[in-house]
Amino acid sequence: MGDVPALQEPLRKVIGSATAKVMADHLGLHTVGDLLHHYPRRYAERGELTRLAELPLDEHVTVVARVADARLHTFRGRTGGGQRLEVTITDGSGRLQLVFFGRGVHKPHQDLLPGTRAMFAGKVSVFNRRLQLAHPAYQLLNDEDPEDAADAAGSWAGALLPIYPATAKLESWKIAKAVDAVLPSASGAEDPLPPALREGRGLVPLTEALLKIHRPHTKADVADARARLKWDEAFVLQVALARRRHADTELAATPRRPAADGLLTAFDAKLPFTLTDGQQHVSAEIFDGLAAAHPMHRLLQGEVGSGKTMVALRAMLAVVDAGGQAAMLAPTEVLAQQHHRSITEMMGELASWGLWREAPEGATGDFEHATKVVLLTGSMGVPARRQALLDLATGEAGIVIGTHALIEDKVQFHDLGLVVVDEQHRFGVEQRDALRGKGKQPPHLLVMTATPIPRTVAMTVFGDLETSVLDQLPAGRSPIASHVVPAQDKPHFLTRAWERIREEVGKGHQAYVVCPRIGDEEDQPGTKPKGRAKAKDGADDGAEGPDGGDKRPPLAVLDIAEQLARGPLDGLRIEALHGRMPPEDKDAVMRRFAAGETDVLVATTVIEVGVNVPNATAMVIMDADRFGVSQLHQLRGRVGRGSAPGLCLLVTDMPEASDARARLNAVAATLDGFELSRIDLEQRREGDVLGQAQSGVRSSLRMLAVIEDEEIIAEARAEAAAVVAADPELAALPALRTALDALLDEEREQYLDKG
Repeated sequence: MGDVPALQEPLRKVIGSATAKVMADHLGLHTVGDLLHHYPRRYAERGELTRLAELPLDEHVTVVARVADARLHTFRGRTGGGQRLEVTITDGSGRLQLVFFGRGVHKPHQDLLPGTRAMFAGKVSVFNRRLQLAHPAYQLLNDEDPEDAADAAGSWAGALLPIYPATAKLESWKIAKAVDAVLPSASGAEDPLPPALREGRGLVPLTEALLKIHRPHTKADVADARARLKWDEAFVLQVALARRRHADTELAATPRRPAADGLLTAFDAKLPFTLTDGQQHVSAEIFDGLAAAHPMHRLLQGEVGSGKTMVALRAMLAVVDAGGQAAMLAPTEVLAQQHHRSITEMMGELASWGLWREAPEGATGDFEHATKVVLLTGSMGVPARRQALLDLATGEAGIVIGTHALIEDKVQFHDLGLVVVDEQHRFGVEQRDALRGKGKQPPHLLVMTATPIPRTVAMTVFGDLETSVLDQLPAGRSPIASHVVPAQDKPHFLTRAWERIREEVGKGHQAYVVCPRIGDEEDQPGTKPKGRAKAKDGADDGAEGPDGGDKRPPLAVLDIAEQLARGPLDGLRIEALHGRMPPEDKDAVMRRFAAGETDVLVATTVIEVGVNVPNATAMVIMDADRFGVSQLHQLRGRVGRGSAPGLCLLVTDMPEASDARARLNAVAATLDGFELSRIDLEQRREGDVLGQAQSGVRSSLRMLAVIEDEEIIAEARAEAAAVVAADPELAALPALRTALDALLDEEREQYLDKG
């Protein structure tokens, strides 16, 4: 194969251009190594065939079954006659009809005789209320060997048939044939695991693992191969992240130690409550990071309402104390405005500097330690924007809170010391990197997640960050009662829900009503988009439910607000809020609600994070089945923020036995965000779990499951840290370096550099 390593050989040179093109276009496979790492999705035992009784509708399937019956029908139509072959197959658990038409009849009519066993692949559809495969591809399975029929039948029945992730253009057995052609190249695979690690953990060599995953003789072979290949994925990824963390320690950053009696001390002295033990512990971890001579990269996660914003603010004040500036990046204008409002309220006169060059005559506030807190968003007027930019460039503003507007080229900082990113998953890596690039030296970084995430997801998605966890709610927070309201099954439950809202308002409290859609003229509820269309605030403009089937259009804010004002909540002060409103209108609506001038706020998920109105005690979430588990938990966290008990009602039309109702029941059953995040992630595909946050991880994790393989990931992280500490450049481990280069193509390398 010349100078090209065996696993880097282009597939077209081994399996032909036509098949190689289909694999490249539809499966993303380009080299021999790519195909060897395209593992079987499952294995069919010939003696224990796939159950036809459990075939999923509208999915491409591969089944092994025996022909029970085959009938050729001749028919006449307006355009002439034709033939239709109907073949019935069975595996003992059920029966399935295969249909062939026209010119496609002749070969299957010869091949598929009663008693013939074959492997069939096609898309399951319904015709006349019966499942069928129309024009399936098939491969005959000959279970007779003239030399030794008895032995052959026994081994055939016990053999494991690999079923590969396939496409309509390339069936599983054609992939299997291609794998057969490249399997000899597995002997040239370089083993990335250090020998001591592999032997210490009893893992088989890589070549053996590849042979066993593709052509196993027993289930034990599959188990050996999976154990080894999971370690490969976990270890190589964790080495990449460990090297990133190690490189960060080599960078220079300005240590930011708060002054002994400065702004932070003044702020703490005026707090009307005591910080929780958790807040004090996490703050200490962050202050240690800020005082280091290399950039802090820390993930702050915690329960909804655990006081993450307070911890982040104290970190920002510490940096201002030390002569630097702090920037908080928020995902939406509503949230940026809310953060600006709540932070300036918490700081009081400490956020007043800049309004006065010196303390005004007769003033009693603490102006000596104050700093200016500015807001910067894309929709600000020109004069206000110009002043904010000037304050940042001169250093008059110690703290800036903003949206993506902070990232623009024209925004210059006097001395950026800390970047706080709120709601990490809503920002691309490029935005995070652009803001960090505005410091004279790399600024410290604090990333806050909106909802808790399981430990192994943190290790995988945010593996380049150290993690702090807030798991204690502040004193005075009230419990939240959550109930599912099955509006379709029990309409009187919905009637009672609106009565409960009236009762809360009658007690002097306020309520939210959340809808998945806005309902303005830009919505197209009658169409079924390819993707779930979203407004800027996450409002759902699609007409398709998360459980797949077409449903009525999602309920809309503008419609529901009008219906409530005319009907069950007649006489109450009701306002609407959504992401397509002009920014000044959104801010005005939020201010009126925060001031108690509005009884009921009907909104999209624009209120999902950061909104803090302690007097709001009740929330009704319409079409709750259209939201994810973590999103529902986040929304629910908007109530119960004061001394009065909170109430969250999850309204749905989904039937009791549906998966959607199971999700809602899980949310109603617990307030534990870590437990709910695990439930949420277990119900989603691995790619969705990893999302775009870790570019490349989605495609590099073929065998590893970040939820299930917690132990492997944790152990791989420890092993990787030890390897990198001893040999940062991996000079003694060239095969590991090669595997790392394969994982870190240019795009992924950039991600980790920006990480």
